[in-house]
Amino acid sequence: MDRAALLGLSRLCALWAALLTLFPCGAQGNWMWLGIASFGVPEKLGCASLPLNSRQKELCKRKPYLLPSICEGARLGIQECRSQFRYERWNCLAAAAAPPDTSPLFGYELSSGTKETAFIYAVMAAGLVHSVTRSCSAGNMTECSCDTTLQNGGSAREGWHWGGCSDDVQYGMWFSRKFLDFPIRNTTGKESKVLLAMNLHNNEAGRQAVAKLMSLDCRCHGVSGSCAVKTCWKTMSSFEKIGRLLKDKYENSVQISDKIKRKMHRREKDQRKIPIHKDDLLYVNKSPNYCVEDKKLGIPGTQGRECNRTSEGADGCNLLCCGRGYNTHVVRHVERCECKFIWCCYVRCRRCESMTDVHTCK
Repeated sequence: MDRAALLGLSRLCALWAALLTLFPCGAQGNWMWLGIASFGVPEKLGCASLPLNSRQKELCKRKPYLLPSICEGARLGIQECRSQFRYERWNCLAAAAAPPDTSPLFGYELSSGTKETAFIYAVMAAGLVHSVTRSCSAGNMTECSCDTTLQNGGSAREGWHWGGCSDDVQYGMWFSRKFLDFPIRNTTGKESKVLLAMNLHNNEAGRQAVAKLMSLDCRCHGVSGSCAVKTCWKTMSSFEKIGRLLKDKYENSVQISDKIKRKMHRREKDQRKIPIHKDDLLYVNKSPNYCVEDKKLGIPGTQGRECNRTSEGADGCNLLCCGRGYNTHVVRHVERCECKFIWCCYVRCRRCESMTDVHTCK
């Protein structure tokens, strides 16, 4: 190994050491930090040195080849969370503002029992299903590949049969449950049991979103491009589409009682006969408004956020700035434009300037 590679490895080890000092491995949700280290984790560090709880470390030791998929799953979840909430008061960037002694990546939101907690758990569980299943289909695993239950049969009457490589989403869901779901019986305290039951349900809701959006792709076979016979296979939707479904579930999430008897039920007594579906997102506590900075909770507030003056939506200055008003300043953009190729051999461009109004919350 050359000197540059050794230097890079030492810096990476130092980074993980710092993360492990600030974020003890036993804390819930620490595996999500693997999505921030998008450059990957060297095998020399080993499962024991990663921000995982004891059950996850044991699974990692038994299946170390899944580690890249775990990292990719965490990255997918974090990226989609930020994408779906980028224009809202809570923009899924709480980790950047979290106090240094806060363990989980998402800080306050990971344990607050709010709608935001529900979305985080669902999208992270879905990300893990998606990345593991993709890795299986790509042939990167020895114990999983394509969905073998969809290799024979089809519909002769409709002129198609199973073929290709169907995504084995059931394996991805199995691994996600094994890696993320922590038994309720191992917890103590009424409040922690309610939150854990809520988190387990939302984990499963995220997984169900991946399964629900499985689609059927087909390819035609026949003389001169005809579609005499079709070969079909099942494939997962893009993670962006899964994220949009979970965002819709977030908008229609169900508040549950903070008391558990035999099972979870809705908080409002007049709604308790309405069943809770396995793909619903559940929350216990109402969310703060996220308007004002709260350093203790790691909430950055919306001051200084860029807003859209003409929008009536969540990104509009009226909603995003919480009625405080906004500042407007002019930004000058300078760029090359009207470029032409001159023979021979260079490109000549004009220097174009434009002025843009930028609005930021007071």
